[in-house]
Amino acid sequence: MTMNEKLNPAHSPVRFDAAASGPMQGVRVIDVSRLVAGNMLSLQLADFGADVIKVEPPGGDPLRHWQNRGESLHWKTYGRNKRSVVLNVRQQADKDILERLIDKADVFIENYRPGTLEKMGLSPDVLLGRNPDLIIVRISGFGQTGPYAKLPGFGTLVEAMSGFAARTGFPDREPVLPPLALADMIAGLYGVSAVSMALLAKKQGRIQGQVIDLSLLESIFSVLGPEAAIYNTTGAVKERSGSASNTTAPRNVYACADGKYVALSGSTQGVAQRIFQTIGRDDMNHDPRFMSNTDRVRNRSLVDEALGAWFIQHTRDEALSIMRSAGATVGPVYDIADAAVDSHFLERGVFVDVEDQDLGSVAMHNIVPRLSGTPGVWRRPAPRLGEHTEAVLREAGIAEEHIQSILSYGGAA
Repeated sequence: MTMNEKLNPAHSPVRFDAAASGPMQGVRVIDVSRLVAGNMLSLQLADFGADVIKVEPPGGDPLRHWQNRGESLHWKTYGRNKRSVVLNVRQQADKDILERLIDKADVFIENYRPGTLEKMGLSPDVLLGRNPDLIIVRISGFGQTGPYAKLPGFGTLVEAMSGFAARTGFPDREPVLPPLALADMIAGLYGVSAVSMALLAKKQGRIQGQVIDLSLLESIFSVLGPEAAIYNTTGAVKERSGSASNTTAPRNVYACADGKYVALSGSTQGVAQRIFQTIGRDDMNHDPRFMSNTDRVRNRSLVDEALGAWFIQHTRDEALSIMRSAGATVGPVYDIADAAVDSHFLERGVFVDVEDQDLGSVAMHNIVPRLSGTPGVWRRPAPRLGEHTEAVLREAGIAEEHIQSILSYGGAA
């Protein structure tokens, strides 16, 4: 049995259909960004039918070099449904070609350090002068203006500086950074929303093109919700609380008798009361220390002590069955191996096997979200470096001799 068969036994591999169309059909995107945020943005557009042309340097997007056992599974996931063109934009002739591609585009995505595009002679004013309908997405760590604008914009830095890391982990230990490109992913999704709104405004005739200043810092800061309001109003700086919550109780992760874990949330009064009844502690519903959410948050160590003592007497499956039967909100803590065999993940196709030219098939997350009338499409696998250089340049009317010169330094697979 192959790894992919193990991961997704209920589904045969998804087959690509180059003729498939989605709601973004007719939208052409030129993406010169690197790594996750821009690739996440253009992936969403590509999944719903946009013609995403990924313009890469001769060495390729660095994401291609994040490898697992010799294969870039990151690229196979983030590169799907796109076309790859290789250009060395340090050379004037290739930069001229990039300009011609942008002239015919609806969306241009870049994540150079702020000021770089201007140094290249491709400032937004220049690009909009050539193509007034262009939507320009400028992705950076800290935004195009401000004292930090030209600092390196890696997600790790903004995850730290946004206040996110300071809220993650336990109070007696160091702050914890997310183990994945969270800031980039959030920014990429915000970017999809911004592009969609800009396309709608253009369709309505309210504006032609415009510039989207997409900051990783501001994107991840937004997920802190009312943090700024709370601090400005009360002066309080929320401490790290592990898996507990500063806002509601009970809420935590609890160990079960078989060494597995469950996550529980009692964020409404009725659910909290049912949880206490279920563990045989209805007395807590009448104890002034636990009668309101505010009381429970203030005394959450005692709440966790009572719940922890109950869960450790039951296996995870037993605890889930009892709690769910009582209407309590509880779920298992999964790793990918658990998700791979969960019937809900399989029946919904949360991840799918996708045909792959190197591995036969590759498991990856399905297209999200699910639209009933205009669903996403599987048009092509992640391209080899420069796989579409020749075709795209011919479409753009580039001279044959120049096409051949580009292909000679790596512009084709």
